[in-house]
Amino acid sequence: MAGIVCVTGATSGIGRATAERFAKEGWKVIGTGRRADRLQGLAVELGAFFYPLELDVRDREAVAKAFAALPDAFTPVDVLVNNAGLALGREPAWDASLDDWDNMVDTNIKGLYYCTKALLGDMVKRGRGHVINISSIAGNYSYPGGNVYGSSKAFVTHFSSNLRGDLHGTGVRVTNVEPGMLESEFSLVRFKGSQEKSDAVYKGMDPLTPEDLADIIFYAASLPAHVDLCRIEVMPTCQSTGPTRAFAKEK
Repeated sequence: MAGIVCVTGATSGIGRATAERFAKEGWKVIGTGRRADRLQGLAVELGAFFYPLELDVRDREAVAKAFAALPDAFTPVDVLVNNAGLALGREPAWDASLDDWDNMVDTNIKGLYYCTKALLGDMVKRGRGHVINISSIAGNYSYPGGNVYGSSKAFVTHFSSNLRGDLHGTGVRVTNVEPGMLESEFSLVRFKGSQEKSDAVYKGMDPLTPEDLADIIFYAASLPAHVDLCRIEVMPTCQSTGPTRAFAKEK
């Protein structure tokens, strides 16, 4: 049954593909992002199914106010997809940028729990709802240069597990999705706009696509209310838990 979904980080990659996937199935979609032009592009594409919400998830007060002021046509939110996140840099810890570390913590950790806190209480009151967090296999398996990014995703994974414990008996579901190598703007952002470094990550590989993840997210959300797909680790067939080209040290 269609409902209302909120997708953070909806302006590219997994977020955009997820917004499109839910809208295709007749869901109303609230899409958040910092890039107003891309949000408006999605609004044109998806029409009445989409509500663009320009928002920086790192801003605690802005998140609370934005979700409290959603229009009646886009409430109550049935599913929250906490997708907004990023990786910055692959330097070893002693050479890494503290600004990059702070940005990853503020976005991947704080932004995720700000959005969750803003919508969770209403889900509990209604006795239904679903929080879907996008983590990463980097939260499970360490690699050189993963330092704070991997740690931030480990937080997401464990927060999801603890959140599910808090929600026991409420009827609210929690799903943690842990993708491996996926080709999107992720590496382009990580390498500060270097297309050459971004392309090198996927050279000779057949990675996941944003649409693959959108299908998985939608599947988890569309299961019967008594079924909670708690944790999903997904990798492309060409990747394993051991070292791969994706985790090789850049030359």
